[in-house]
Amino acid sequence: MVRSSERRSFFPWERRGGLFRRLGLYRLRPLLGVGAAALLLVLLVLREREAAGVRRTRSILLDVRQSVDAYLADHQGQCPENFAALSDYAAFHGAPRDAWGRPLTLICPGSEPGETYVLMSAGPDGIAGGLDRIE
Repeated sequence: MVRSSERRSFFPWERRGGLFRRLGLYRLRPLLGVGAAALLLVLLVLREREAAGVRRTRSILLDVRQSVDAYLADHQGQCPENFAALSDYAAFHGAPRDAWGRPLTLICPGSEPGETYVLMSAGPDGIAGGLDRIE
C-alpha cells in the first residue's frame, strides 16, 4: 500500500510543469531539434565554402607564381609591367582572378628586403591588404 504522503522521484521528462508543457509547445520540441541541426549544417557548409575558396586561390597563386618566376628568369630579374606580359609563360589570359572573382595583385619589387615581388589576393572579404588576404 502506497501512502499519499510519500514523495515520489521524477525524472526530468516526467515532471508535470515545464515551460513547454505550460505554453502548449511540447509538440514543437522535435521541430526545434531539427531546426537546430539544420542551422548547424548550414553553418558548416558556409565555413567549408570559404575554406574551399582559400584552397582554390592558393592553387591559382602557385600557378601565377611559376609564371612570374619564369618571366624573371628570362628577363634578368626585371619585373613584368602587368599580367599581360606573362601571357607567354602562363595558361591564363588577362589578369588572373581569385576564387571570388577579384583580380590578383602583383607588387614588384616586394616591400621586404630580399623579396623580388609580392603576389596576393584580397581574400574572401575583398579588402586589399586586409587581415584575411592570401599571399
